[in-house]
Amino acid sequence: MSRVAKNPISVPAGSEVQLQGQQIVVKGKNGILEHTIHPEVNANYADKVLTFAARRPSAKAMAGTTRALVANMVQGVT
Repeated sequence: MSRVAKNPISVPAGSEVQLQGQQIVVKGKNGILEHTIHPEVNANYADKVLTFAARRPSAKAMAGTTRALVANMVQGVT
């Protein structure tokens, strides 16, 4: 797994994450951001923590990229 993808994202208080299939929506005091997650990446949201994992070994880089994009989304709306 990508070293970047291994790091979970903590969602701060006042922010909300909705994960519906491969669509993620992040809401916060500064707005709403949406992103469609690559089909080869699994996303999991539980207890205010987002985690990402590759479905296949060849998608490790995409999992890390997705994690970085979503972390920037969370930071952007807070």
